[in-house]
Amino acid sequence: MTNKGLRWGILGAGWIAGMQVSDMQRHGFTITAVGARDLAKAQAFAAEFGISTAYGSYQELAADPNVDAIYVATVHPAHAASARIALESGKHVLVEKPFTMDAAEARELVDLAASKNLVVLEAMWTRWLPHMVRIREILAEGLLGDVRTVLADHDQKNEHVERMHKPELGGGALLDLGIYPVSFAWDVFGAPDTVIAHATMTAAGVDRETAVILGYPSGAHAVLHTQMSGTGPNRAAIVGTDGRIEIDSVWYNQVAFTRYDRDGQVVERFDERAEGRGMNFQAAELERIVASGKLAGDILPPSETVAIMETLDEIRRQIGLTYPS
Repeated sequence: MTNKGLRWGILGAGWIAGMQVSDMQRHGFTITAVGARDLAKAQAFAAEFGISTAYGSYQELAADPNVDAIYVATVHPAHAASARIALESGKHVLVEKPFTMDAAEARELVDLAASKNLVVLEAMWTRWLPHMVRIREILAEGLLGDVRTVLADHDQKNEHVERMHKPELGGGALLDLGIYPVSFAWDVFGAPDTVIAHATMTAAGVDRETAVILGYPSGAHAVLHTQMSGTGPNRAAIVGTDGRIEIDSVWYNQVAFTRYDRDGQVVERFDERAEGRGMNFQAAELERIVASGKLAGDILPPSETVAIMETLDEIRRQIGLTYPS
């Protein structure tokens, strides 16, 4: 199966790029080139996935006239610079999460994209998964009543991964794992008016574990947790006055959820999944936005990405998590 959408380039040739390409190819997207700082690595990636062109620099990839859009899959601190290369070359950009290292970088990218009439989208792939689409429908229909609470955690035992301990690589649990529950709370409630955060830090100065409470003008709360030293339940829930949703583990992947009424009776069990991991949906969203002639979609507009980075900046300020400039 092929589609007649944009021609994609892949900037970076690591494991997350491979996962993205696998899902895109499974669903018929056109991928014409890959670029990495190491030509041999780009060539190996191209051979593995049947991509026709490999480049040994990001600049060469961005200059390719047969590329319309670029997926940025570099390490966290390189996201902004990599996306800037693509935008300056006139390409639409899907940027792996975290979008940037802080809100200032995020605003700069969003402004640059707008000045060039290009689409830039954060690859927070969970937003477009089938169960999340259905949850937004439920919330829009008011089926939970007055929504009061979001509960979510993202815990993985990956403390053994070297980059997780390096501030210069955006290490720690927050930007790698905690961004998921923070973005989820934003999806449900929008902007918080209070942020309370507490963390346990490593000797290297990054967060091993972080707990966050977000407060909202309505009096609602989001209670969030992330850690890199142990595997938690990785579940999420939305609680309202007329019912609740409990999302199965691992909630940010393609999973099922159960909706209960106010008496605790099951009224809906949703379990629809697409083939693959579901990372194709974010690429489809970028293509849809481009086709619409707009610069932003409704599910995760650039302005919200910037605002989420502001929330993450405040969490980092409170827990003392700093990164080199």
